[in-house]
Amino acid sequence: MKLYRLLTGPDDSSFCHRVTEALNRGWQLHGAPTLTFDGERVIAGQAIVKEVEGDYTPELQLGVL
Repeated sequence: MKLYRLLTGPDDSSFCHRVTEALNRGWQLHGAPTLTFDGERVIAGQAIVKEVEGDYTPELQLGVL
């Protein structure tokens, strides 16, 4: 099955570390990153996908896969 996540957060080193951690856990970038401004700071978003064995259920904890 193919899994999908959208990582979001302030555009800072902590966001980059979250994306880097996901890449090192086997996730792949899906499309270009996106940026927006919430009136105080820049917010980044990056879609990621991963192919895994098994069947999808809404109870999956995507953050630990």
